[in-house]
Amino acid sequence: MKRTDLMDVLYQLDKKGIYVIARSQLAKYFPGDNKKTFTESLNRLVRDGVLVRATKGVFVNPRAHSFDGYTIEHIARCVRPGHYSYISLESALSEYGAISQIPIDRVTIMTTGRSGLIRTPYGAIEFTHTQKSIPAILDDTIWQQGRPLRVATKAAAFKDLKRARRNLHLVDLAVVEEKNDD
Repeated sequence: MKRTDLMDVLYQLDKKGIYVIARSQLAKYFPGDNKKTFTESLNRLVRDGVLVRATKGVFVNPRAHSFDGYTIEHIARCVRPGHYSYISLESALSEYGAISQIPIDRVTIMTTGRSGLIRTPYGAIEFTHTQKSIPAILDDTIWQQGRPLRVATKAAAFKDLKRARRNLHLVDLAVVEEKNDD
């Protein structure tokens, strides 16, 4: 893969609003490269600052014009492809004002994939496994235009927090119990 070819691909992706890309997706643009050559090229381009390695197999175009404020969520989607993931637990409750402390160094996500903590240059992603069915996830979350991941409703985020046996002492129950548009 030549730097100029990658720059062209990144430019085209950026025009579509894509600035976070999985290695497997990027490889589709360079079908003529063998695995070793492709890997060496990626390592060189990361070293040269053309790409940022967010985590294993996920890259960010640092020069993209389409950066939106949801870089960490885009990375989370790339890390768990094929699984439903949504913002919940402390991150969602903080957005609703039910937790006074804003988690600034991480995002808490429920996923149908496996649990785990992934550290990236953009913050940590804390995945917690859920056994909820897809229809239940869709019922308990809302979609916000322009946002890559759905967000748990206030009630669902609190239930997830209890189900995951997380610390409840920071939660303002009066805010959780307020009836309004989640």
